Amino acid sequence: MFDTRDLRYAFGRFATGITVVTYRTDDGPRGFTANSFTSVSLDPPLLLISVDRKIQAARYLPETPFAVNILKAEQKALSDQFAGRAREPVAVPWTEGAWAPHLSEALAVFECTPWQTYDGGDHLLVVGEIRRYAYGDGDALTYFCGRYGTLPQPEEARKG
Repeated sequence: MFDTRDLRYAFGRFATGITVVTYRTDDGPRGFTANSFTSVSLDPPLLLISVDRKIQAARYLPETPFAVNILKAEQKALSDQFAGRAREPVAVPWTEGAWAPHLSEALAVFECTPWQTYDGGDHLLVVGEIRRYAYGDGDALTYFCGRYGTLPQPEEARKG
């Protein structure tokens, strides 16, 4: 068996962007911070998120539309808020989407309906079919070796 903490440190050597996955409940919009996100297919348009079975979202996402919000560099406080690490509560800038609530001013947003769910050990692997997306310009919030960072947007990648 592997030491799970050490394995987590090894996985942390892969630099990622930061997302907040949002969804609607009877009590209002909810979300969680995730860096396990990837594109899967362009036809049909699919993405995948990995959801810890211990969190509330694991009960909802197999049957509930959701949005994946890619965070800008200046949205670190939102990442901390949805990861349960905020020192002080942060006002969440919600936008009501056509399929799911999402965060205003995110670098990119993908609104999805559940397409397929797979067993991923202590996580659920949720594949969503992208129903709507939008993106803008800005620097990306990143995560590497347990620390936040910033990746500047290349000038040639700017919209318009």
